[in-house]
Amino acid sequence: MARSRKYPEELLERGTRMVFDSGRPSAHVARDLGIPHETLRKWVRRTEADEGRRSEVLGGEERERLKELERENRDLHRANDILKSASAFFAAELDPRRTK
Repeated sequence: MARSRKYPEELLERGTRMVFDSGRPSAHVARDLGIPHETLRKWVRRTEADEGRRSEVLGGEERERLKELERENRDLHRANDILKSASAFFAAELDPRRTK
């Protein structure tokens, strides 16, 4: 379940447009809008990545793909652990040296 946003997306998008259009630092725009400057800075960086202006930051599609791969990796690790436990259990059951 996704958590709710503290600040509306419209406000953050407006702040991002103001940073791009005016050329003012994001900290000044954030202060004018009454939001934390770090929140606006991250939103600006994300928008720049989505538009291809920044190559060192993942874009929206890349972030989603990374989340999907991490989720798949977790599921595979979980399945692998289950299979290891099951194989150890059955190996112990089939061991002829084991006394019954």
